[in-house]
Amino acid sequence: MISARRRRTDRLARGAIVLLTALALLPLVLVLYYLLERGLGALDGAFFATDPTGNFFGDPGGVRSAILGTIELVALAAAIAIPLGICVALYLVESRDARFANVVRYLVDVMTGVPSIVFGLFVYLTLVGRSFAGYKGSLALALLMLPVVARSAEVVLALVPDPLREAALALGAPRWKVTCKVVLPAALPGLITGSLLAVARAAGETAPLLFTAAAVNGLTFNLDGRMNSLPVQIFTDVASPNDELVQRAWGSALVLVAMILILTLVARLFARRSALR
Repeated sequence: MISARRRRTDRLARGAIVLLTALALLPLVLVLYYLLERGLGALDGAFFATDPTGNFFGDPGGVRSAILGTIELVALAAAIAIPLGICVALYLVESRDARFANVVRYLVDVMTGVPSIVFGLFVYLTLVGRSFAGYKGSLALALLMLPVVARSAEVVLALVPDPLREAALALGAPRWKVTCKVVLPAALPGLITGSLLAVARAAGETAPLLFTAAAVNGLTFNLDGRMNSLPVQIFTDVASPNDELVQRAWGSALVLVAMILILTLVARLFARRSALR
């Protein structure tokens, strides 16, 4: 029979856990509340169907170019960083005892803590020259995403049981086929989650894009020229004395969060179906 003292201790521990969980969720709830309260008023048909006009007094326009520009920039950055990051993680896991692997792991850890503005300055000093370009912004975001993908993928790949690898190798399968057919499918849900963390971080970064892609009001799909994005649009609008532009900044922030949420839900659904298969 459980004593009264143990019951009281259990209730206190449960209450402390609930209280600390509520405190941890409070900032998230407040952020979502302010985004919904101040951003919903800016959402209408013109907000999604028109581009910024650049007018401080009058019709400010919508953020169509910023939304499509963000999708294009982050998609190109993900196409660069995710395969490279997973390949780095595979090397670190398969050669975990090698001296060079330890050096690579240390450098990846260092890159993880580098501020995003440093990546923007690096691309600015090495590639920008006299012109800004969308693909240069994607390169800066890819550098930002690469260590996040590599470290998260390494942790997930290390969790794949060694007997799976050994069984496939015992059947005569080459190592590359074991990696592609056994290791990667087993770690797919975790790889998707880690990649989404990197995408979410890159989608909200402003500093790298200020130094590389800059901004343009009109809609463009030319990655060799200036390209607008939601983070830069928010950064520009929120400092404006015009209340309509400030409200547009809140609406842009709400759209950015919604885009990340939708992407996360779709990827989680895909990962769950892959795990069931």
